[in-house]
Amino acid sequence: MRHGAITSPVRAAALDWRALLRPGERVVCGQAAAEPLTLTRKLLAEWDDRPLCLFLGATMSRTFNGPVPAGMRFAAYGAMGHNGQLADRGLLDTIACHYSDLGALFANGNDPIGCVLLQVSPGRGGRRPSLGLCNDYLVQAARRARLVIAEVNPDTPWTFGAEMPEDLRIDHWVAAEVPPLEVPRTAGRDVDRQIARHVASLVSDGDTLQVGIGSMPDAALAALSGHRHLGLHSGVLGDPAAALIQGGAIDNSRKGIDAGLSVTNTVSGTAALYRWLHENPAVEVRHLSYTHDRGVLGAVHGLCAINSALQVDLSGQGNCESVAGRMRGGVGGLLDFARAARSSSRGGKSIIVMPSTTADGRESRIVASLGGNPVTLTKADADYVVTEHGIASLRNVTLRERARRLAAIAAPQFRESLARSVELVR
Repeated sequence: MRHGAITSPVRAAALDWRALLRPGERVVCGQAAAEPLTLTRKLLAEWDDRPLCLFLGATMSRTFNGPVPAGMRFAAYGAMGHNGQLADRGLLDTIACHYSDLGALFANGNDPIGCVLLQVSPGRGGRRPSLGLCNDYLVQAARRARLVIAEVNPDTPWTFGAEMPEDLRIDHWVAAEVPPLEVPRTAGRDVDRQIARHVASLVSDGDTLQVGIGSMPDAALAALSGHRHLGLHSGVLGDPAAALIQGGAIDNSRKGIDAGLSVTNTVSGTAALYRWLHENPAVEVRHLSYTHDRGVLGAVHGLCAINSALQVDLSGQGNCESVAGRMRGGVGGLLDFARAARSSSRGGKSIIVMPSTTADGRESRIVASLGGNPVTLTKADADYVVTEHGIASLRNVTLRERARRLAAIAAPQFRESLARSVELVR
């Protein structure tokens, strides 16, 4: 049936997964706060040991942290969120892909899609239902799927920009039994606040912000409350960004496009954020083909892409994926934004933030070489690297000068050894 034909959604108990799904099929699930929790929890509890592959995207819930059926495996575009635990257990297959390419991957892929599980906000007042908290690749996947099941959640905000297409087929409407996932703001550490103060000095009034997920980006946003006329064009919007909008720091008056509108692809936060977002015309949850498009990003004025890394070497290369074989991240939308910001003729900046050491202080995160770890960011992708010890400005300087500047913002106990490595840089 078409999406406009919502009748009374059935209870999840009416679904028989063993009859609906075929062994070996791929099931594509809504990601992050848009995970349809009623459906994913029921599937996990009732599936048997026959093979099944779930594509999860970024996972913020703990749905799959415990035991899973023997035949169940998972796929994602990285080890974001709780996907890292699945990777540690040998259950996660990773697709190396830019976030901007995911829509085309599902629209044009050769692998069949058995089922799509998504969460929607019911349409009211003649409006179409909305995808609510995320407008990613699910529509493309649903168009190719044998079966589409929508979890109707009245607590999911109805968002502008994320209305379901008229022609999208929904086979089963299911009533949500729990509210949408909350992703509370992470408690900031002193090191995060120190980094945030440095980041704030790089952001000018009138710049447009893109931020990643985590305590450091959250702290960076909190440090910008005194700025004015900021814009937001980001892959993610959370409570800290909403606070800047509500406080007047973000008004989108100088961003060059979408005047007066905050634009995001995904929303993750608290129930208070979701209530504020509901039917809020000042925010649009746009499809990734818009939010991550290089041409669109090129029109944004003063794009400041603020993202984190696991390691940076002395040439400025960044590893955002794994360390010593343990996956803890991925490519995601990082390069979509970093390269657009860095190459922008409109005053953009690519800013990489990270603590100078691992949590226990035993290892430097500024390293002489990435060794066998992934190179996510090339040496040409970052303008600034920021730690709690300062800012390394990397644009248009020699490799040796880059190395000196990066060694200078490492933790003091590692600077001497890094300085020796600087002399080997050519």
